[in-house]
Amino acid sequence: MLYLASQSPRRAELLTRLGLSFGRIDLDIPEHRQPGEAAVEYVRRVAREKAGAGLLKVVASPGAVVLGADTEVVLDDEVFGKPRDETDAAAMLRRLSGRTHLAVSAVSVVNAEREAQALVATEVSFAELGDDDIAAYVASGEAMGKAGAYGIQGRAEQFVTRLAGSYSAVMGLPLYETAKLLREFGIHAPAPAAIAAA
Repeated sequence: MLYLASQSPRRAELLTRLGLSFGRIDLDIPEHRQPGEAAVEYVRRVAREKAGAGLLKVVASPGAVVLGADTEVVLDDEVFGKPRDETDAAAMLRRLSGRTHLAVSAVSVVNAEREAQALVATEVSFAELGDDDIAAYVASGEAMGKAGAYGIQGRAEQFVTRLAGSYSAVMGLPLYETAKLLREFGIHAPAPAAIAAA
């Protein structure tokens, strides 16, 4: 049985797009970058910790496979996590304005015998954002609870002038890489025709 070790509704929605059934494991894993830890290694570690903590909760379930993931926005080697409040969200968006940042997404899949991981770094370029643009977006409530204070699948899509990489990874789960990892664990997404018939 596949389990998603995440509270993110976006990750659950993305995993559902693969046509897979899965259980959910709610975890509260601290997400703090260690001193001297590279941004990419931080994202890898958090994804691995989520998958590992999830496996501990379902290890008694025969054939349990757990997927953990983390996505962070990185600019100038600084990791932009979820904003603390609206002021913090506005400050993040001001810094992303007119710049190209990386949305780094790591996926870890584990079972009782092994683990595997994939990492996707996507370049996202933002237009110049005016104070009114930022204020309106923050007021919409969309900025909260999202790395870098934006959700590409919502109103912030209008800020993106260029994207090089995986759109689903920026949302929170790179679907191509996730499906490939899961196949290594014997979990196969049904063919699109089978999904449509269901």
